[in-house]
Amino acid sequence: MGEAGGFEWERRKNGDVVITHHGRRATVLRGRRAAEFLDDVGAGDDQDLMARLTGNYKRGNERDAGRHPRNR
Repeated sequence: MGEAGGFEWERRKNGDVVITHHGRRATVLRGRRAAEFLDDVGAGDDQDLMARLTGNYKRGNERDAGRHPRNR
């Protein structure tokens, strides 16, 4: 399975966190979600965390799609 990559984040003066993917804005975290993100960002793999928050990650059904009759 591929790894998440291409994510960057920046913190604004008002406390919001903007997450971009390959230079395009993916999401903006505000309030409690932004604070939780800032706490978690240094604890593990930042790329996977940002992929999960933006919804940009593999869902596990890609392998099954190849066996569907429509895709043969």
